[in-house]
Amino acid sequence: MDWLHLLVLSLIQGVTEFIPVSSSAHLILPSQLLGWPDQGQAFDVAVHVGTLMAVVLAFRQQIAAIVSGWLGHVLQRRASPESRMGWMIILATVPAAVAGLVFESLIEQYTRSMLVIGTTTIVFGLVLWWADVNGSRDADMSRMTWRHALLIGLAQMLALIPGTSRSGITMTAALMLGFDRKSAASFSFLLSIPLILAAGSLKTVHLIEQGDGAHWGDMAWGIGLSFVSAFLCIKLFLAALDRIGMLPYVIYRLILGTFLLFVAL
Repeated sequence: MDWLHLLVLSLIQGVTEFIPVSSSAHLILPSQLLGWPDQGQAFDVAVHVGTLMAVVLAFRQQIAAIVSGWLGHVLQRRASPESRMGWMIILATVPAAVAGLVFESLIEQYTRSMLVIGTTTIVFGLVLWWADVNGSRDADMSRMTWRHALLIGLAQMLALIPGTSRSGITMTAALMLGFDRKSAASFSFLLSIPLILAAGSLKTVHLIEQGDGAHWGDMAWGIGLSFVSAFLCIKLFLAALDRIGMLPYVIYRLILGTFLLFVAL
């Protein structure tokens, strides 16, 4: 892979995976706008591994507590707030996982156009702005219920459409349900872990089945660059979230969506 392509695609994945602007849309755009060749499944797996490592490192303490609590509940029937959070993450993951398995081919066939991406970028950007302005923001993660987790999980299904943004739609749903910004973002980040792991595993299986050659040097650079950029992005996003809110990301989405519609039409 060309070094410029490798650098740009790795940074795009790392920077956009966890902020509400849609990483899948940004990874599609270089090939459609610039005519770049498809980077291939092996590289997609690599950059997803990098972002997975970043979110695990950033939330290592919470993850360790949740996994320990969940295992304690499964093995010893010892319930705790951490085990409850583990079950809610699983519940919120199921809808998108099932929808992805059922509708993957249809989504790949009909939704990867600039017209669709531009439309969803604008529409869900406006919905995010509405939720940020009108949400009560008076609940933290300790007040999350099974109903909240399920509703956020159902909203996450929409992220299968490019341009929606998985992090954006889950934060939007959490804000609508009254959660504060940091709790909405934290739950969204934790919720990304099983989905990134599942998506990466499926792509790895497909890669093995197809027998495509993997360029290990490109993959190693992809992992490293996406890891560093994603980790920094998570830290900066959470640090600035209460101060700047969601408006800068909404404005960016409106500008990007309008440009894409202009190009598409």
